Amino acid sequence: MSGRISRLLFSASLVAVLSGCSSLGFGGDKQPATQVTVQPQADNGSASVPVGAATPAAPAAGGAYVAGKCPQVVVRDEGSVHQVYKGAKTDPQQLSYQASLVQATRQCTTNGTSLNITVVAQGRLVSGPAGMPSAVNLPIKVEVMDGEKVLYTDTTSFPLTMPPGESTTQFLYTDSKVTTTGGSGGFTQVVVSFDQGGAQKTKQPVKKKKK
Repeated sequence: MSGRISRLLFSASLVAVLSGCSSLGFGGDKQPATQVTVQPQADNGSASVPVGAATPAAPAAGGAYVAGKCPQVVVRDEGSVHQVYKGAKTDPQQLSYQASLVQATRQCTTNGTSLNITVVAQGRLVSGPAGMPSAVNLPIKVEVMDGEKVLYTDTTSFPLTMPPGESTTQFLYTDSKVTTTGGSGGFTQVVVSFDQGGAQKTKQPVKKKKK
């Protein structure tokens, strides 16, 4: 019963976070890109940002509008799990802890030139058979991809504490510093994952010296 209550409380906190963002909406991998139409900042520093408008409003005198997409956010299976072992990775009993990313959402704003994306990801931390420290750091990576082209990438060491006496906890990760150019196309995606590290670099062919 207590587990069900904790899940309900966590869901309520998630709703509270999302309700504070005008264009956030959970949809996981199925979340579509949404239209963002923004008027450039006025002289007094204020900006008019009608989000989700189907048709841009008429631009103010002397100003041009920037129309683009708020990219969909994706949590890919291959980067959704982070495992740390105390011993051999081939022995499940040596697992210290496992973290997983479940789903994510985003909010987009712009100043007329660049697109700022606030990403919120929901995750879960579970202690393993080998036991885990009370505090850990999770390497969470956020990338903005246009096909195979990386427009933005950043990895944050996210501190997380396991509540005393508990073996599992849920968490929310928020990154509000994601920035890319305005007018992103429909193929642009925000990818949230754990930085697995140790990726092998592609070896470049050795050029033979001419004799």
